[in-house]
Amino acid sequence: MADRVQLVGLDFGSTTSSAVVARTSLRRTATGRMELDAPEETYRSEMVFTPIRADDCIDLDKIKQLLDSWIEEGEVQAEQLFGGGALLTGLTAQKENAAALVGLIRSRLGDALVATADDPCLESWLSFMGSCASLSRQYPEKAILNLDIGGGTTNLALGCNGQVLRTGCLFLGARHVQVIPGTYTIAKLSVYARKVLAHLQIGKKPGDDLTKWEIETLLTFSMSILEAICRGDADPIALTKMKELEQVPFRMPTEFQDPIVTFSGGVGELVYRQLHGVPWPTTTQFGDLGIDLAQRIVQAPIWQNSLRDFRPRSAGRATVYGLLQHSTEVSGSTLFLGAPGILPLSDIPILGRLTAHDLDNRIHDVLSLVRRSSRGGCVQVRIGGIQTAVVRCFGEQISRILAELAFPATLPLVLLVQENVGKVFGQFVTRWSAIPLQLLVIDEVTLRDAQYVQIGAPMHQVVPVSFFGLGPEGEMSWSA
Repeated sequence: MADRVQLVGLDFGSTTSSAVVARTSLRRTATGRMELDAPEETYRSEMVFTPIRADDCIDLDKIKQLLDSWIEEGEVQAEQLFGGGALLTGLTAQKENAAALVGLIRSRLGDALVATADDPCLESWLSFMGSCASLSRQYPEKAILNLDIGGGTTNLALGCNGQVLRTGCLFLGARHVQVIPGTYTIAKLSVYARKVLAHLQIGKKPGDDLTKWEIETLLTFSMSILEAICRGDADPIALTKMKELEQVPFRMPTEFQDPIVTFSGGVGELVYRQLHGVPWPTTTQFGDLGIDLAQRIVQAPIWQNSLRDFRPRSAGRATVYGLLQHSTEVSGSTLFLGAPGILPLSDIPILGRLTAHDLDNRIHDVLSLVRRSSRGGCVQVRIGGIQTAVVRCFGEQISRILAELAFPATLPLVLLVQENVGKVFGQFVTRWSAIPLQLLVIDEVTLRDAQYVQIGAPMHQVVPVSFFGLGPEGEMSWSA
């Protein structure tokens, strides 16, 4: 039997903001595992310019109105909301009051969604998953590099067979130079634009007109970096001498040279719209250089084969679709709750990883980190099997070390376990509830290279699990 739930994706970017709502079902598979069906989109907001005040802060009052209208129009029901996410990206994530916007989102939608700002690796991962994960699985033998080019950043993700292998991020986007629509008269320059203009010896400021040569010089600068990345150059931005543009370094692995290249973000949407026969918008219609950059991308010889033969599923809204479809995982149904009311848990730091082969001193060090955290913490666990003897031995080893540490009964300890042994593993750790612990063991979760986890309230015997603060490596590495 399937239970209907809702997912929500919210994206607040440098240029535009949008929302998508979908319905899906929690259903039990033939193996007994609960999983989400493919989401069915029920609401897609119009893309709107991200509200920014004259003092360059986010206009929270207008955001409140947007959120309220999206929730009403999307018929979002709090009791059905299972997961999804909200992400502040690009230049919006760097605004002085970005944290206040994250708080506002959480106050409206609660703990079911992960809400975060300035998380470039997560954004890169989501953009790949939302844009070309299905394309990647369609061509499992080919590496795909997705360039998500927005107003403030270019997020890079390399994947193969639907799995993200590496991510990166550059402060390279269409909206660092804002112009008066219909002209090339500079309206505003970001701090990064000022540095690039100085580097290129273009002495222009707000109120000045950019010449044709200056526009071409700016576009050539951006294109040289993007092309160097796709060629697999050892240091793609070395020739520009602009290391400050590199938020998260990206280097193409030698075994994945000459990948398929796809585009997403606002610039990516312009690229694929034009390739589908839609005329280009009028000159600087959106008040930036995004149209000009998209035109250069379409004309560049380096990407002609990729643009002709490989089209991603979603271009302009890749991040929001990634949030909607891929930010939330479903736990196994044998989770262990050591105390009533422990859930939901937000922003729990992931402080280490353990395996059944680890010695006492390694386990002691990791659990000591959790003990010293005022919020408690999460440890990712790989047991390596489901044999009772192995599970019992490892659980009792952790239990003994928790006792040695005098681990507080009020401090949350989350164990994320790959194997389907959550309940019994929790029983061994707590010695069949003889040790009072705020212990939560969640099983059958894909573990990720991340800094934080968010766990929602139980629904139909499972919980939603979301990771954020992703590292540049997409898959979990268990090397020491």
